Amino acid sequence: MILSVKAVSLKDVIVDAIEYLWEIFGLLYNSFKNLPYLRISPVLTVFLRQIYFAGIETFGKMVIIGLLAGIVIIAQITNLTGVGSAVLTGKILIWVMVRELGPLLAAVIIITRSVTAISAELGAMNVEGEIESIEMMGIDPYRYLIMPRVFAVSLSSVVLTFYFEFAAIFGGITVTSIFWSVPFEEYTKGIFSSLSFKEVTASFIKSLLFGMTIAAVSCSQGLKVSKSITQIPQATTRATIQSLFLVIIFDGIITFMFFVC
Repeated sequence: MILSVKAVSLKDVIVDAIEYLWEIFGLLYNSFKNLPYLRISPVLTVFLRQIYFAGIETFGKMVIIGLLAGIVIIAQITNLTGVGSAVLTGKILIWVMVRELGPLLAAVIIITRSVTAISAELGAMNVEGEIESIEMMGIDPYRYLIMPRVFAVSLSSVVLTFYFEFAAIFGGITVTSIFWSVPFEEYTKGIFSSLSFKEVTASFIKSLLFGMTIAAVSCSQGLKVSKSITQIPQATTRATIQSLFLVIIFDGIITFMFFVC
């Protein structure tokens, strides 16, 4: 009897997970289907507003954190390999930052910045009846509310990840070169010898997929808020946890596909 209960519970968990992923996929599918409407002025306005919030306002923090992360990583590598192994340090920096930590840390920063805002905003609109009003006006909420947010966060994720990695790599080696008197050229030899098309492609795919996942989960949880304002904090918490969970899973899958298989 106990074994059967556990089996049913595991089955329910798997079914719920599949249904939720299918829901996220459906939301992204609707976003791509409505992409041609992005050129319409009101939709474009929402898109640009989200670009400003999710991308431009986050740019300074992303660069500063990336610079600090690069300095810390270089310091730790140098402690292990020695100051004279700048070429090896550059190689390890590419492997660590471009393959893994760059897209992952950038996604975490975007989650802390955008998930709560998007899910809370859509949840409040649902509670106040604004989404119903939009539907009564004959406007598709997915076209006006969801699609611009999905592509704005996705584009911001790609651009911010690039600047994060750039600040971590070149900003980090610039600072450490000044303080440790290590020639900048020694670092760049290791960097450009390890920076291949595979690393760049994996980083791009990760950042794009992370951005789409974060936006889709945030919108999905915001739309699930019913008529109670007390559900908004619960929705933002679920959106944050689920975004982190899916980002880590997708990060492992992409890393396995590119660098293990």
